[in-house]
Amino acid sequence: MTRLSEVRGARGYLACQALSIAGDTSLYLALAVWVRELTHSSADAGLTFFFLAVPSLAGPLLGAVADRVRRRPLLIATNTVGGLLTLGLLGVRGPHQVWLIYLVTFGYGLVGSLQTAAQSGLLHTLLPDELLGQAAGTLTTVREGLRLVSPVLGVGLFTLAGGHAVAILDSLTFVAPVIQLVRMRVTEPKPTPTKQRLRSEVAEGLAHIRRTPDLLQLVVAMTACCCVIGILEPAGIAVITDGLHLSVSWIGPQQVCMGLGALVGGPTVARAMRRFGEGRTAAFGMLAIGVGVGLELVPSVPVVAVASVLFGVSLPWLIAPIGTAAQRRTPNRLQGRVSATLDVLFSTPQSISIAVGAGLLAVVGFRPLLTAVAVVFAAAGLWLATRREQQPVDAPGVVSRELDEPLLLGTPGS
Repeated sequence: MTRLSEVRGARGYLACQALSIAGDTSLYLALAVWVRELTHSSADAGLTFFFLAVPSLAGPLLGAVADRVRRRPLLIATNTVGGLLTLGLLGVRGPHQVWLIYLVTFGYGLVGSLQTAAQSGLLHTLLPDELLGQAAGTLTTVREGLRLVSPVLGVGLFTLAGGHAVAILDSLTFVAPVIQLVRMRVTEPKPTPTKQRLRSEVAEGLAHIRRTPDLLQLVVAMTACCCVIGILEPAGIAVITDGLHLSVSWIGPQQVCMGLGALVGGPTVARAMRRFGEGRTAAFGMLAIGVGVGLELVPSVPVVAVASVLFGVSLPWLIAPIGTAAQRRTPNRLQGRVSATLDVLFSTPQSISIAVGAGLLAVVGFRPLLTAVAVVFAAAGLWLATRREQQPVDAPGVVSRELDEPLLLGTPGS
């Protein structure tokens, strides 16, 4: 079987994506801290994450745009725009320019959503089906591993040198992906002309999910989990302060435990998908997260630490199979729209559940909330694991590529 490292273009591209993820994760928290320092308002700082998330609601439209053009030139353009956009933060001099931070953050989120849609199509062209899961697992491992250090480094650099230094550093992380994409040799399929109205074209991503039974089941189960997973954000703080009676600063070690778990779960998810299939791998991830959330009800530091590690291990098993299944079961012409539709279906209920969880926390406490989350994850996992359509199948039995799509490419010197 071909290994991911043997696909020359993939090695360079994924390495540059790791650098880009490092820049993203170092910038997000630093921007919120910057707004907090300028306005002395935690609410204003929280708006930073709102403006970052709002563009995902336009995901299906952005996906339709990504499907109308070749993905490599689009990624070159979006990375270039992202780097230049970040430099706009150099214009922030005081509280009166906070609007500029919000504007750049909104643009950053817009670029990120478009890149996500385009990247799905490029990887579908770049890699054989059996390597899509390995690529997804690699990117998940990198993203979760960088969460251990990048936000701290970003805030640390902000503390030492200010927001302008963070903006410049993040802008530089866009350079390597642009260079790699320019050097990459790949014959992408010509975008399929369409006479559909844009509204119908945008809806085609959801229509494809609905008429693909095994993918639809995955999406239904994952959406159910996303309806409650946001509760873990406010409830997780209460576990530390009310359940363990520790300082809120102990959230840091808890995040480290989750990150360490992700470093274990990420490299194993591709092997699990080959053995169990994407659906049952995701189901195992849901069940394990349900167990981990249940363990957080135990007022014991070691037990909560184990729960955090288990959550970190399970998260790649939950995330990577969804993306891999969507890529394998979706023709290239629909990759952007399906990817963007999934982003909306998952991120919207997750964001709502954060707000609902924060409101309910003050009324009922964290224990009933965590119990509800554990039950939903366990039920979703059990339902998905028992679906006949989720039985593992060989890659050749999954029809996702047009027969005339090219598969091989190379990057000089990569």
